[in-house]
Amino acid sequence: MTNSTNDDLIQALKIAFCYMPKAIEVNKYEYGDRYQPVLDHIQMVREVLLINEIDPEEVYGEINPDSTPNSSY
Repeated sequence: MTNSTNDDLIQALKIAFCYMPKAIEVNKYEYGDRYQPVLDHIQMVREVLLINEIDPEEVYGEINPDSTPNSSY
């Protein structure tokens, strides 16, 4: 896989991650019997981001800088 292809895949993963629910929002009431697979999917994406040295907590701000509050530190 070329670097540009890998970069494109990582960028796509970051964008998709921004649309995923936060793990704290996933519960049996909202997701029924699918809540555990949804949590597993979220964890898998987080792990792939971390393996690629990307902090999942910073992704939303990187992808959507105009709608992210400025840091105070």
